[in-house]
Formats: sequence, structure tokens, C-alpha cells
Amino acid sequence: MNKTRLITTMAVFIAIGTISAQLIWFPAGVARAYPVQHAINVMAAVALGPGPAVVIAFMISLLRNMLGLGTFLAFPGAMVGAFLAGVLYKKTEKRSLAAVGEGIGSGIIGALFAVPFAHVFMGSSVGAFAFIPAFLVSSVSGAMLGLLVVTKLYNRSMARSNGRL
Repeated sequence: MNKTRLITTMAVFIAIGTISAQLIWFPAGVARAYPVQHAINVMAAVALGPGPAVVIAFMISLLRNMLGLGTFLAFPGAMVGAFLAGVLYKKTEKRSLAAVGEGIGSGIIGALFAVPFAHVFMGSSVGAFAFIPAFLVSSVSGAMLGLLVVTKLYNRSMARSNGRL
């Protein structure tokens, strides 16, 4: 993929993630769940790899914070999930493992990173057990959505290449 196409694809993912943050969310414990963010992490990890997926997650988190649509907790969850999803897909080429990586990366590891992050940047002393359920609900639902989209697109492209469409 050439650089222009890569940057354009990344910009589209960032735009979708930023716009969807104000449209599609639900309360989940101590946090808000943004499943489209996690779906984008899976899609970007599969389509572009771990590096671009992390950059996309960072930019969506940054824009959400600048627009008042999120908190600093968006950074650790999104970026760790995008990285793990990208690495697992790159190593195995299994889309399902990209979704698992997003769920574990954002839902568990990202939640654990959020504890000191919340303490330092937000003055909150909420523990990991408060973050993990909320992060898991958001990341697992989004990862399943991302896996569904990636699988449908893959099946459609395979049908097109086989002359069925």
C-alpha cells in the first residue's frame, strides 16, 4: 500500500471513530462504552497492521478528548487493544485472534493501565476491578462488531474474485 493510500485510509478510520463517539455509546459501569472505537481497532489491525492501528487509536482518543467526548482513559484502552490486535493478526493471520487481542488488550490490559493513568491525570483512586468490567463490555462488543465487518468484507472480496458477484 502506498503512503497516500495508507494515510487516506487512516484518516477515514479516524473520522469514523471520532464522529461515532458522539453518536454510538452506552454507559458501562464507571466509564462509557464506545464499541465503534474497538471495531475500528480490529479493522485497522487487520487491514493496516499494528503500527497504523495504534496511531489511529491515539488520534481518535486525542480528538475525542479535544471535543469533550471522552476522558484520558480512552488512551490506554484503545492503544493497547489496537496494538495487541495488530500483533496477533500479523503473527497468525487469523481475524478472530485480532478480535481476541482487542478484547484482552483493551478490556484487561488497558483497564489495568487505566488505574495509574486515572490516578495521575484525573485524581481518581478507582481500582482495576472498577475498570475491567466496563472496559470488557466496550471492547468485547466492539471487537465482535469489527470481526463481523472484516469477515463480511473478506467473504465479499473472495466471492468477487471467484466470479460470484
